[in-house]
Amino acid sequence: MVLEFRLPDIGEGMVEAEVVKWYVQEGDTIEEDQPMVELMTDKANVVIPSPRKGVVLKRLGREGEVVKVGSVLIVIGDPGEASATAAPVEAPVSAPAVQAGPPPTPMADVSEAPIPSGRVLATPATRRVARELGVDLRQVPPTGPHGRVTKEDVIRFVEVQRAPTIPPASVEEPVAPEVRPPAGLEERIPLRGLRRVIARRMVQSKHTAAHFTYVEEVDMTELVRLRDRMKPIAEAQGVRLTYLPFIIKAVIIGLKRFPIVNASLDDEKEEIVLKKYYHIGIAVQTDQGLTVPVIHDADKRSLLDLAREVERLATAAREGRLVLHEARGSTFTITSLGKLGGLLATPIINYPEVAILGVHKIEPRPVVRDGEIVIRSMMNISLSFDHRVVDGAVGAEFTQVVREHLENPHLLFLQM
Repeated sequence: MVLEFRLPDIGEGMVEAEVVKWYVQEGDTIEEDQPMVELMTDKANVVIPSPRKGVVLKRLGREGEVVKVGSVLIVIGDPGEASATAAPVEAPVSAPAVQAGPPPTPMADVSEAPIPSGRVLATPATRRVARELGVDLRQVPPTGPHGRVTKEDVIRFVEVQRAPTIPPASVEEPVAPEVRPPAGLEERIPLRGLRRVIARRMVQSKHTAAHFTYVEEVDMTELVRLRDRMKPIAEAQGVRLTYLPFIIKAVIIGLKRFPIVNASLDDEKEEIVLKKYYHIGIAVQTDQGLTVPVIHDADKRSLLDLAREVERLATAAREGRLVLHEARGSTFTITSLGKLGGLLATPIINYPEVAILGVHKIEPRPVVRDGEIVIRSMMNISLSFDHRVVDGAVGAEFTQVVREHLENPHLLFLQM
């Protein structure tokens, strides 16, 4: 029996993934759940396991190619079955990873191009973006399938329009010769893999969500003391206890009080989707770039269980061992650089979420308490919200709930 395994629907608007590495060759015998291929999604590297035992009859998609969701990824047959018995499979619609589409048309060509007759092919979300940016879709060069205009086409068109133009020098003015750097002083690195995914998602988020950032300082003194007391207990159970599990618990309390922050905006249907589950994304820095593994149902986990899961997912992300479900479905994201966290930031929302929390370093600072200057362990937090969904007052109130529970950590155990 021949099985044509197709790239599964990864969800959250994903339509394609990049083939990073194959773990099997044509002719190999594989077991059920054996790793077959590593793919790059919008959020992380994921490993696709084999759905059954059998023989690899055919692989489709070279390493570095982009494979569409729904296209055949691999053909598996019964042991002893010859590869010739496999029915011909159409190659997936793919493109080299270094090519994200044809280059944008120069502005002069765009303005002089004839406007095509008939209705422009574009999704409702693309049309909405075009309306918001004041773009006539008939003037946008399409790069999507069957001549479809994509949101990226609209954004690229606007960027070309807004690019500054340099007037030509007059005849009387000498034109300075072009200065090129000596050989060896520049290096060009192909934008591919996770770095390319990050670039696309950050642009999509900035051009779609209406960001505003709210910064608050938090007195972490009591939480520092509590963690110091709990660390030996956690270590005795083989758990490394950081501040992140406490922060996750405080965030979940805030999300339950303000459900609009645990939401997303369906651009096509123009509906706000309130999530009644709490899947917390944790931004992790890897050698390839930033990855966001997800702690599912974080509200149902104990403090030590959260600590275990944070460490397990962070290690898997850095080693490129995340499986598919561990990198999808987040409803809210936390990003932290630990001791390198600085004082404040303007974190970019993990689209299509509507908020993100940036955690900064904890350091002793002089503060005023009861009219006296004292030294306390202080930390800043920076939260970015999508103003299309979250009003400024709501974002501020949510932040204050998080701050209150970090400054009074005993409250974390009274409500969870």
